[in-house]
Amino acid sequence: MSSSRPLSRGPLARATATSVASSVLTVQTGGSGFTDITREVAAFVADAQAKDGGVTVFVRHTSASLTIQENADPTVLADLATVLNKLAPENAGWRHDTEGPDDMPAHVKTMLTSVSLQIPVLQGRLALGTWQGVYLVEHRARPHRREVVLQFIGTTV
Repeated sequence: MSSSRPLSRGPLARATATSVASSVLTVQTGGSGFTDITREVAAFVADAQAKDGGVTVFVRHTSASLTIQENADPTVLADLATVLNKLAPENAGWRHDTEGPDDMPAHVKTMLTSVSLQIPVLQGRLALGTWQGVYLVEHRARPHRREVVLQFIGTTV
């Protein structure tokens, strides 16, 4: 099916990647839920003096994940948590329960979401949409200290 709406694309910009900058962001979670890390990722991009390229965001854990979601209405995050809990409930008869009843569901939730994100950087800014935010998602019930690797590859100012 084709659209009758015209499509448009901006001009092509080319650059040779000349810089790689990396850092590790430590996030102390309060237990299960979403932690907005958008400002920290944007600050890293600014500190890297990024111009054009991409930033990779990678969480070093198997029971926490990353997502880009709406940042305007907090009920979106509550609804997403509800869906994840329905898809991977604690009482599903999991065999792996060495670290407690929330451990295996946390692994499943991580598998359903993502451990890494790639975000374009255009003219020194994250190319996120108006209502998009970057979130670390804690899938365990108790608080954890999570490490998120940030890496920018591209041109700098």
